[in-house]
Amino acid sequence: MPQDIKKKIESLRGKIIHHDYLYYLLNQPEISDKEYDDLMDELIELEDKYPQFKSDDSPTVRVSGGILEGFKTVKHKQKMFSLDNTYSFEELKDWEERIKKSLGSEKIEYVAELKIDGVSANVTYEKGKLSVGATRGDGEAGEDVTQNIKTIRAIPLSLFGEDIPDVIEIRGEVYMDKKEFATLNQDRERLGEMLFANARNATSGSLKLLDTNIVFMRKLNFFAHSLGEYKGNKISTQWGFLAKLKDWRVRANMHSKLCSNLGEVLDYCNTWQEKREGLTYDIDGVVIKVNNLAQQEKLGSTHKSPRWAVAYKFPARQATTKLIKINVQVGRTGVITPTALLEPVECGGVEIKHATLHNFDEIKRLGVREGDRVLIERAGDVIPKVVKVVESKGKEPFLIPKTCPACSGKIVKEKEEDVAYRCVNPLCPAQLGRNLLHFASRGAMDIEGLGEKAIQQLVQLKLVKNYADIYNKLNSDNLSALQLFKDKKIKNLLSGIQKSKNQPLSRLIYALGIRHVGEKVAYVLAGEFGTLDNLLVAKKEDLDTIYEVGPVLAEAIVDYFSSPATKRLVEELRSAGVNFKEIAPEARPGVFTAKTIVFTGELKDYSRAQAEGLVRAQGGIPTSSVSKNTDFVVAGDNPGSKYNKAKKLKIRIIYEKEFKEMLK
Repeated sequence: MPQDIKKKIESLRGKIIHHDYLYYLLNQPEISDKEYDDLMDELIELEDKYPQFKSDDSPTVRVSGGILEGFKTVKHKQKMFSLDNTYSFEELKDWEERIKKSLGSEKIEYVAELKIDGVSANVTYEKGKLSVGATRGDGEAGEDVTQNIKTIRAIPLSLFGEDIPDVIEIRGEVYMDKKEFATLNQDRERLGEMLFANARNATSGSLKLLDTNIVFMRKLNFFAHSLGEYKGNKISTQWGFLAKLKDWRVRANMHSKLCSNLGEVLDYCNTWQEKREGLTYDIDGVVIKVNNLAQQEKLGSTHKSPRWAVAYKFPARQATTKLIKINVQVGRTGVITPTALLEPVECGGVEIKHATLHNFDEIKRLGVREGDRVLIERAGDVIPKVVKVVESKGKEPFLIPKTCPACSGKIVKEKEEDVAYRCVNPLCPAQLGRNLLHFASRGAMDIEGLGEKAIQQLVQLKLVKNYADIYNKLNSDNLSALQLFKDKKIKNLLSGIQKSKNQPLSRLIYALGIRHVGEKVAYVLAGEFGTLDNLLVAKKEDLDTIYEVGPVLAEAIVDYFSSPATKRLVEELRSAGVNFKEIAPEARPGVFTAKTIVFTGELKDYSRAQAEGLVRAQGGIPTSSVSKNTDFVVAGDNPGSKYNKAKKLKIRIIYEKEFKEMLK
């Protein structure tokens, strides 16, 4: 029996590694993401049950990280140089002349590689197994980010094939695909967090995160491109090294080209300058290397850069124009963002009329004023941004607005170190659609039938201007104006609205969308104050003393309820008959009675608050931290550090399917 389990685990590992190879190196996936995830889930479950068969290079180590204490410094075995940059073909020709002068009549070949706009990393393998992953740092030493490097599926945990070196440092670029970057920023916008300016910044920030589970979810990627320390059979050329990488199943960029002369290099540069838009990742130029490693050694390096390699940077897509006016916009989460209205100018083949200024700190840093002549650049070739002031012609410095341009509500900066200013008016029309969707969501008021399409139409038709209008203004007549809303659908929605009036106070508090107040805090507040009226008059010092709240959250709650708009909303909800009291479910004896339960990861069929409510209904005690007194840990998708701690303490871990069965 144990041998059968061991063979099954080894078989699953082999399948997952094979599919990683097909997906990341060959770009020829044979199974769907769901099928891949099922294989991984099965392997995780088996390794949890039979830890004696788990290995250090199992694919599961990518997803079984936790919270790191910090990053230590690690010295590179060989220095990581930075490249000199060239910006024209004339400069490239000058570079070649210097090389020819050193090498004399020797034949010179070049390898041209796309310059990935990412973050340099050094990955060390010893006896074929990944031992250290580090950032470039100062070139001599970098930060040890091994656990985060292991989350990147394009980086094998073990080298494959024959002729594996005893020691090898493989240098490359960690990057984020354009699609993943867009998704990340969309998620951050939904949560009210500052957006990353570009994919490179997002990648750099991700590699420095201490929670490896978050790093794994960021879906970073990797291309190898250079050789550091090497103890193995001889490699004589850069092109041969790239071929070896393929044998070892290490991902290198497929568009690299061996060039017999500089003319072919220049053609390559021209080609990719035109084709770069079609790539799924960002590039900002081409790296050119002398192919022969013996010639590289003969050419040597300066203190900073190798003489045998150079970067050709694509021409910046920039232009100068007049900044006519600085406007401010309100995002879906209330963040106030300044934008520049420009005198129309062509930049990179596109007419530009507007550009981002990112935030008010950036305006101050640039010293930009209305009327100035400014340099603009298409960041990532897509979003125009103001780079600097070319000629100061503006007279008055720009003043940060004190009120929201959409609703005239109060603008606040929640922390001194924050860069974001935010409109805190819950009824701000610029934020209305997103807020209504949250209010009606399953974990909040749970209004069946009030989805995104319905809300979009309600806002466009101006049938709803705040949460209370859902209860006070919607009826059969005006709902019939919505597309695809017939008698049955209208009846179901009105029934769902009426039913939601009876939700407990904790659901209502969460539904209001108070900054930083999630389902858990809403439940704590409802239990602490009992009624919405009590919470309305709570002072900062009353909230400060609650363990789950703290000073920042206390201030956000007081600011919210002191707003005149909030007070009007509360009275309208009251007149609509919405419940303002916490309704505690009657506890009935069950399998969780007197048991302490901790949840980790994402549940598919329940929100966290719903799952904890079901435990309380059976007399159980949901808590937020794992200790030796914990009876069960319920694990969903992507479980965090609580899962690892539970394993160490040998606490029983159950999954969502078993949790549901235990509730019956």
